[in-house]
Amino acid sequence: MGLLAIIGGSGFSSLPSLTVLESRSVETPYGATSAAVARGRLAECEVLFLPRHGPSHHLPPHRVNYRANLWALRASGADRVIGLASVGGITPSFGPGTLAVPDQIIDYTYGREHTIYDGLAGGIEHIDFTEPYCESLRQALISACARVGETVVARGTYAATQGPRLESAAEIRRHERDGCDMVGMTGMPEAGLARELGLCYASLAFVVNWAAGKSGNVITMKEIEDNLALCVERVSTVLEAVAGAD
Repeated sequence: MGLLAIIGGSGFSSLPSLTVLESRSVETPYGATSAAVARGRLAECEVLFLPRHGPSHHLPPHRVNYRANLWALRASGADRVIGLASVGGITPSFGPGTLAVPDQIIDYTYGREHTIYDGLAGGIEHIDFTEPYCESLRQALISACARVGETVVARGTYAATQGPRLESAAEIRRHERDGCDMVGMTGMPEAGLARELGLCYASLAFVVNWAAGKSGNVITMKEIEDNLALCVERVSTVLEAVAGAD
């Protein structure tokens, strides 16, 4: 079995519980990755770690080189990838502080390099994306939450929006009509690229605010940052449980 890789999102430019053994820049056919790929130990198990937005959180969602990141993790030996995702809650079960493992995704992004089959090198493949997340890794995350006593919403549809601005209330109402439960800015093309590259990919989402129009209040960065700080230790504990189960 290959390595487990973790892609850190907002609040996870580093992984506090990870003992880093080495960091290595990986050359890819798609240019530079967001950061060097760190190899280290989590719960006494070897894992890889890559911060999606860079080591200083300087890359907005639409500027992330998703193709390079996923390619570099596979080239470094990963066969499973957990993408961490801070999200806004849309439906009632997804209030701030909720942990969730989505099982579906809708892509509202545009202008991103979203496939390795771009017609520039090699042939064209049409991957099946009926179930966009790897079920075995989804279940591993759900089981890890249970082992550490964390309540988790085991299903949900993620709305992947362009960012970096937050959504309007009307956009959120549209997403809800479309069947979305949570909204974030990095779920695609990450999940699709992972499937193209043959990686088992799942997301651990943590709700840091009610989405626009859902609370009656203006969304502030302080609210997001405060809720994010409350999730960091909980998410880290879940990740240790997943790694330790290998």
